[in-house]
Amino acid sequence: MQVRHLYFNSMSNSAKNIKFKNDIKEFFKNETVLVVSFVLAVASAFVVKPSKDYVDYIDFRTIGLLFSLMVIMAGLNSIGVFSFLARSVLKSVKKFSGLALVLVVLCFFMSMLVTNDVALITFVPFTIVTLKMAKGKRKLIYIVVLETIAANLGSMLTPIGNPQNLYLFSAYHMGIGEFFKTVVPYGALSLAVLVLCCIFSSRKSITVNIEDIDRKPVDKKLFAVYCVLFILAVLCVLRVIHYLVIVAAVIIVVLIADRKTLKKVDYSLLFTFVFLFIFIGNLGNISSVNQFLKNVVEGNEVVAGIVSSQFISNVPAAVLLSGFTENACALLVGVNIGGLGTLIASMASLISFKFIQKESVSTVKYILRFTGFNVLFLAVNIALWLVISYV
Repeated sequence: MQVRHLYFNSMSNSAKNIKFKNDIKEFFKNETVLVVSFVLAVASAFVVKPSKDYVDYIDFRTIGLLFSLMVIMAGLNSIGVFSFLARSVLKSVKKFSGLALVLVVLCFFMSMLVTNDVALITFVPFTIVTLKMAKGKRKLIYIVVLETIAANLGSMLTPIGNPQNLYLFSAYHMGIGEFFKTVVPYGALSLAVLVLCCIFSSRKSITVNIEDIDRKPVDKKLFAVYCVLFILAVLCVLRVIHYLVIVAAVIIVVLIADRKTLKKVDYSLLFTFVFLFIFIGNLGNISSVNQFLKNVVEGNEVVAGIVSSQFISNVPAAVLLSGFTENACALLVGVNIGGLGTLIASMASLISFKFIQKESVSTVKYILRFTGFNVLFLAVNIALWLVISYV
């Protein structure tokens, strides 16, 4: 009896070990950038001894703003605000090209306010459900690829649209006019190309029964709460109020009114920023490395931003390269259009890919089409940059 007990106990421990290993693998797979940034921070600490200077490396204003905006957007999403807006727009759709246009353009403009990853978390699942109802699943890859590009490029147009914009706008103390003057030409051209891609997608008629789509009533009280918090966040971005005011307001108000939303924040992104700040701060204290990166980046900010984004994604690229150039506008362009290209050039692109993996479509076909369209949009934006640079 004792032998049997030991046998089953051994089996139970073995199962636990396997589960633990699988959990570790899944964590590394889902949080690759976090793990890499942590390793870089630790490795740099062996060269530059940890000290109180490490605290000075961290841009707490950016971290605080990013946290506040993620909480606000998670809250608005959870009470069904974005789904309500999408349902309202889709009522008038009659053709597939119209459906594609609505979904893609909606993703483009919403990403300016809710960030590229929140826009994709909101609209990609909605798109999957809608296309199934409209018997248009064969066009799923096409639309999701365009939505992903739309979210990455639309988010470029506001300081709060994506993490790299928020960081650069804050770190360089950019003026709002200077910011818009830099990014609007690229956003406008990208929107025009997206619209053309949607218009020529298909002319077939469709029927979308809006009433069949899951309807969640919007909590008006919570909506009002999050709207006030969002206005405070925008005022903070514009440096009208101190960042600690919005951080404190978000934590206190959400704890009282909607505490479950705090669990939906991507805390790994916040820690990624912290580790990257430490790594970059240490690099700045290694004279040989510091000088090398300055020589490479200065005068080549757009190219450096595009190339580095392909391998480490545009958020880490923005934080890394910002330590070695004063040309904020060029770097802003480089890391934003650098989000086009590979699947990891913008981490938000992985959100769409994860949703696609759950559907009965070819992931290989998705990656090929994703890469093809991304290269097209990257080439168009690089061409515009060359025109602007030499005119």
